[in-house]
Amino acid sequence: MPHTDATDAAERAAAVLFEARRARPRAPLAPLPPGVAPADEAAGYAAQHALARRLGAEPPAGFKIGATTRQMQAYLGLAGPAAGFVSRQGLRATPAEFRFADFFQPGVECEIGLRLGRDLPPGPCSRATAEAAVAEVFPAIEIVERRYGADLAAFGTPSLIADQVFHAAGVLGAPVPDWRALDLGATQGRMWVADALRGEGHGRDLLGHPMEALAWLAGSGAARVFGGLRAGQVVFLGSVTPPIWLEGPCTVRIAFDGLGMADLRFV
Repeated sequence: MPHTDATDAAERAAAVLFEARRARPRAPLAPLPPGVAPADEAAGYAAQHALARRLGAEPPAGFKIGATTRQMQAYLGLAGPAAGFVSRQGLRATPAEFRFADFFQPGVECEIGLRLGRDLPPGPCSRATAEAAVAEVFPAIEIVERRYGADLAAFGTPSLIADQVFHAAGVLGAPVPDWRALDLGATQGRMWVADALRGEGHGRDLLGHPMEALAWLAGSGAARVFGGLRAGQVVFLGSVTPPIWLEGPCTVRIAFDGLGMADLRFV
């Protein structure tokens, strides 16, 4: 990468976020100071790219999309979706088990996931082009962390983007055969925590259709800084429910009509 002032700024933000994770904090991350905090979304994605390099996650195993629903945008204080990279070491197949103590104030989200079968270059992308690039579709659980405290506006959208938009890890369900025969917009997803139903929503809540979310990702700042989307990468398309923040070890199950289930146990 050519050396520029923007490169220096991205590296400064990434260094702070990287060290905060290594320190295993007991309190939410404070807003990044002036001169370190990215100034806009483009700078946030540049810092996210620098963080991926520090974490050994380039190329990434995939991406997550946050705030694909209106309710999530309102909850997070975002004007639209935002994307973050996903590292390979955080991905597990269902049924998965994680140590609750390894996360900072974790939560779970009910997602539709996919695996790409061909590359998607960065830039404007139609839903049809996005859908044609998909090899597999499956239910997924994203594990997120409440790393920023209650005042998200104080932390700032560009800094949220730099820090992977809450992402921590994820659980991948089994791919469904013949997923193209399903109406992914109509499929209903539900999430249970400790056997209690905690949320539900539909595929159409994700920017109108899950494949519209994938098309958005191809044209996003994340795709631009990482050089596009690659065959074999997984994508968490967004949660059809708000995050459920957990109090301690528990079981989590999600299920989508026609897509099946994914299970997670925190111990």
